[in-house]
Order: sequence, then structure tokens, then C-alpha cells
Amino acid sequence: MPTTSEPKLISGNANRALASNVARRLSMHRGMSVELCDARVERFNDGEIFVEVYENVRGEDMFIIQPTSNPANDNLMELLIITDALRRSSAGRITAVIPYFGYARQDRRMKARTPISAKLVANMMVEAGIERVLTMDLHATQIQGFFDIPVDNLYASPVFALDIKDHFKGVMDDIMVVSPDVGGVARARELAKRIDAPLSIVDKRREKAGEIAEMTVIGDVVGKKCIIVDDLIDTAGTLCKAAEHLMEAGAAEVHAYISHGVLSGPAVERVTNSKLKSLVITDSIEATQAVKDCANIRIVPMAPLFAQAIINTWNGTSVSSLFDNKTLVPLYEGLYNAD
Repeated sequence: MPTTSEPKLISGNANRALASNVARRLSMHRGMSVELCDARVERFNDGEIFVEVYENVRGEDMFIIQPTSNPANDNLMELLIITDALRRSSAGRITAVIPYFGYARQDRRMKARTPISAKLVANMMVEAGIERVLTMDLHATQIQGFFDIPVDNLYASPVFALDIKDHFKGVMDDIMVVSPDVGGVARARELAKRIDAPLSIVDKRREKAGEIAEMTVIGDVVGKKCIIVDDLIDTAGTLCKAAEHLMEAGAAEVHAYISHGVLSGPAVERVTNSKLKSLVITDSIEATQAVKDCANIRIVPMAPLFAQAIINTWNGTSVSSLFDNKTLVPLYEGLYNAD
């Protein structure tokens, strides 16, 4: 059990907006003001990262809110150096809240003489002094096994289910959940089960990395409002091509629900000019101005989910209870009115 009466939050520079929203939600839950720990996370002229914590953290239950998104290396180093500063300041326990876990796509050796970078990053975090990880929608769930410390992997699909039921109220019988590849079927099936919708698959074949040779739609999507489900969207090439193939196969509309909006390079322009009627992402990665200005991109807040997960971790109660609608719906009361 924690030695203090409240959990304490600290944030790097990766997603200050999400960290502030989590603090605000904690204030609502706890009935008292919860502020981010007073600290500075800055860079010297040569790019070195410097951290100074201005508050006493001795014996405190610390939660570092820091996705390791672009720039991944800078944000990862911020997380490690903040951890070291807290450990050397005698923090009671250090939990890394990593809404988006960078390097997760490098979870296995696809070819000879390649690294397993996700395992290396896990080792670095543990060595720095992190004692627990709270993350969301890992690209590969086996990454949890790379750590010798507890890892809680939250899921966006329960929140997406609430959003879909609210935004597609009255036309739920027309919904078809689509997995953009065979590897994502389990994720798509989980959402389909939650909203009681059928499942389709877009089978893609690549001749080489980054180039799709062929796509085939498996399932009858004629007249359906298709919802593509995936864990992340990077350059949006695959997603936009999948939307085109679904429309060619007779879909009435194509929407997408993606947990992590990496949206690098030409992604926003592609989404804007694509067949996608809407793209829904979470705020696990801080949105750029271009993303905020895009008419067919909408952002779902994750602060209610992460705030409750932090409280449950601090209290030593179940985090998996957040996957249940009975627990989740009250957290989003006022935002969704789905039954």
C-alpha cells in the first residue's frame, strides 16, 4: 500500500495535454485538487535532457505519464531520466503510464541480423527503476512478457464500443466491423462482440515492405456501414486503400477506429482525400494542429480510463474491471448516452 494519502503524477513533454486531463479527472474522483508534480524537463543546447523535480517525492507513489511517441527516442529518454530522478529522490514506487508504447512494432525477429527492440526498451525501463507499467493497446500483447515487472495493458475497444453505439444509434443493424489484415482479427472480433456486429476481413498481400500487391475483401459488405479497427495508423496508406476496396465491394460507408494516431508524413492529407467518412483515434498521442483541423478525424478522450486505472493501481484493486461496461460507462457519463 502507498505510504501517502494520494497518488502523485508527473509528466514529460510527450503529451502534457493528456497528463493535465488525467490530473483533472483524478481531482474529480478524489474530491480534491490533484496537480502534476512541479518539475522541469528541458534540453541543453546539444539536445541532452535535464530533469529537476521541485517537490519532495520521498516515499510517494509516483506515476509518470509519458507516451514514447514521435520523437520516440527523445520521449523515451525523458521517461528514463525522470525515472532516475525519482528513484534517486527515494520515491516509494514508480509506475510508468505509457499510453502509446513506442518500438512495439519491433517485437520479434522478422529476418536474420535484426534486433528485438521492444525487448531492449523493456530492459532499459526496468533497469532505470520503473516498477510497474500501465499502457494501452500494445501492438503485440506478448510484449508484456518482455518485462519482469507487472504490466497492465488497457484496451480502447470498450470506449470505442460506447462511441459507436452513440454515433450509430438507430442504424446498428447496418454495422460491419472490419479487420484490415488477418493478424488483427482478434482485436476486431472483440469490438464486434461488444456491439453485436458481424465481422469481415481485408486480406492484404505484400511483395515487399511498404508496398501492398493485392487486397481481397473477405465477407459480404454490400450496403454495410463498415468500421475498420486497428491498433495504430502511421502513414495511412494501408487504411485508405482498404477503405477504397470496401467501397468497391459495395460498402455504403467506411469509418475507422484506431487506438493510436501516429499519423506521420502524408497521413493527414491521405485521410482527408480518402474514402473514409470518419477516422476516430484516441489522445494517447498528442494531436498535431493538422490532425485537429482535419474535418474527418475525431479524437476520443482516454483521460477517464487512465485516471481510473491509476486509482485502481494505487489502491491495489482490479484494473481489468475497467473492461466491463458496468465500470466503464459511469466514467464516460455525459459524453455518451449509449445503452
